[in-house]
Amino acid sequence: MKLKEDLNPLLLQVFRSVVWIYSAITFIPWYFFSGAGTNLERSRQIKARSVSGHPAGPYRSANSQEKLVAWLHHGVNTLDKMFEHAAKKFPQRDCLGTREVLSEEDELQPNGKVFKKVILGNYNWLSYEEAYQAAKCFGSGLTALGQKPLCNIAIICETRAEWIVASQACFMYNFPLVTLYATLGLTAIAHGLNETEITHIITSKDLLQQRLKDILCDVPRLQYIIVVDSKPTTWKDIPRGITVYSMDTVKEIGSKPENIGVDRRQPQTSDIAVIMYTSGSTGIPKGVMISHGNIIAGITGMAERIPNLNESDTYIGYLPLAHVLELSAELVCISHGCRIGYSSPQTLADQSTKIKKGSKGDTSVLKPTLMAAVPEIMDRIYKNVMTKVEEMSKFQKTLFVLAYNYKMEQISKGYSTPLCDSLVFKRVRALLGGNTRVLLSGGAPLSAATQRFMNICLCCPVGQGYGLTETCGAGTISEVWDYSTGRVGAPLVCSEITLKDWEEGGYYSTDEPNPRGEILIGGPNVTMGYYKNKTKNEDFFVDENGQRWFCTGDIGEFHPDGCLKIIDRKKDLVKLQAGEYVSLGKVEAVLKNCPLIDNICAYANSDQSYVISFVVPNHKQLMLLAEQMQVKGTWEEICNSSQMEKEALRIITEAAISAKLERFEIPKKIRLSAEPWTPETGLVTDAFKLKRKELKTHYQEDIERMYGGK
Repeated sequence: MKLKEDLNPLLLQVFRSVVWIYSAITFIPWYFFSGAGTNLERSRQIKARSVSGHPAGPYRSANSQEKLVAWLHHGVNTLDKMFEHAAKKFPQRDCLGTREVLSEEDELQPNGKVFKKVILGNYNWLSYEEAYQAAKCFGSGLTALGQKPLCNIAIICETRAEWIVASQACFMYNFPLVTLYATLGLTAIAHGLNETEITHIITSKDLLQQRLKDILCDVPRLQYIIVVDSKPTTWKDIPRGITVYSMDTVKEIGSKPENIGVDRRQPQTSDIAVIMYTSGSTGIPKGVMISHGNIIAGITGMAERIPNLNESDTYIGYLPLAHVLELSAELVCISHGCRIGYSSPQTLADQSTKIKKGSKGDTSVLKPTLMAAVPEIMDRIYKNVMTKVEEMSKFQKTLFVLAYNYKMEQISKGYSTPLCDSLVFKRVRALLGGNTRVLLSGGAPLSAATQRFMNICLCCPVGQGYGLTETCGAGTISEVWDYSTGRVGAPLVCSEITLKDWEEGGYYSTDEPNPRGEILIGGPNVTMGYYKNKTKNEDFFVDENGQRWFCTGDIGEFHPDGCLKIIDRKKDLVKLQAGEYVSLGKVEAVLKNCPLIDNICAYANSDQSYVISFVVPNHKQLMLLAEQMQVKGTWEEICNSSQMEKEALRIITEAAISAKLERFEIPKKIRLSAEPWTPETGLVTDAFKLKRKELKTHYQEDIERMYGGK
């Protein structure tokens, strides 16, 4: 949507006339030299078709109508072969990069808290050949420590170069890799380790001391802990029978002639590569069994949607590698010889929480061309920039708004705006280093407003993708020249999608104008099922042609050009007392665009007649509102104020009405939460998806108050 143009109508007309004259003079040479006509033609092409001719599908990409694609290179059908192929093709190219820590210091905040701040140097790089040899020695060392092929090994570690080296070692020696989020509850971590019968864990010094130490006695089979940090440390309070090694020591053991020379058992395409425990928005986390062939197919499909992907690209890795989006994205990059520089959400940008003021964040130093992000992070960037726009002088703000609206008109026609990009949006683009050419969004739906903002201000296409751990993160990705919003693109060349009627929700493939229904994904990227969990495996099935399918529980509709739009989720649908169906996810997606809201969880009981919501308010916006309302106190006191709650509800209701939510969808009561929802609080997953069960438990008293009138 356009930004409001607060300018004298006469001046506005003069500005538009100047823009029209400039556009008329430059259009013809720019049109032919930029290839805009080709991009516009591509954006209008049919991207997927129903191979059966039925509106339900299955739909396949226009590039894979006859057969789904299962691998990038002929014969490279396992992850060890993929890494070996890359190491031979790009031996001296930079592969994995880590920034040097120059200094650390504690900084006292005005509220009395102490934050650790760092000054970081340049990136130090491992070449593809060096990374390959490190993985080979590490895998050999693990074998010498008793790790057997086809026996599970766990990694609980931050996103860093050592994670990829360790994972490639496991792929090479056919050790199925069990991935667990560090932010899972200790009971859930112990459950995953015991269910997979772990004897060896790969972790970091910090996670061992802060998280794992408390559950070591609850994992009876555990024998070895390998710590990836290079600094030698003495380990206290480690239970008897468990030996701790550093990663470097294991590599030294593995490099000995009597160990490195031992033949390794290479994996087959059907062997398990990863057992990935989902952080799970409900219940105990499930381990998804992913074969080598599944991952190879998934990354093949993803790579096809990134134009001109090659060894000159640089990717920044900072999302959890225990999440399928980050793991798949990094493996796509490795398969094409790209550089991967590591970061974290706390050091990503110059303004990030751990970066000392005046020093450079990771994007400024690395200048990545490729990046993946979850909507939560993009929403944060959007709100921060728009807040700064509000603080600009009237002239600066007017210039920004006019440029924003002009560029929105141009990109909707498939045109670019190089002058606006260099004069107005250059500083915003610099937030991510200034070189980003493709930004991939996944993990949850991205709002249309945020997606459009990213397209305009970051001057790069945002490829919104859709996939699940159960499909290796692969399902759909929108093409870079498709500047529509709210859609997730056409099926990847490795996948096909069919729509299944859902009577209860009223979604049918015969619906007009577009077919609708539950999304079923089929293809070689569909995983092997849940580890030791037969009751949940009913979501998977094999059709008469031997193709494997997964029932996602998400509701979608196919547009005439073959692109998919996610419109609902079965689990998020609640029937109110009067019979109206409310999609909680839809309510949340709409209201997250309200400047007052940082995060929101809509909730409804079927025996009640209205929706309620828990809201994490934007700190700055709520404090400004408190000042206007003359409400004083600490942050917690302001959030708990009934006066503030009432005023916030009024603003949220206005936002809901302007966004055209139905009367019964608009929250009637809210609870302002002083506590942000992070993976550490256990209220959201590592991909920042809401954990509805935990949120319900956490706010049970408030639910009773809002519904019971207490």
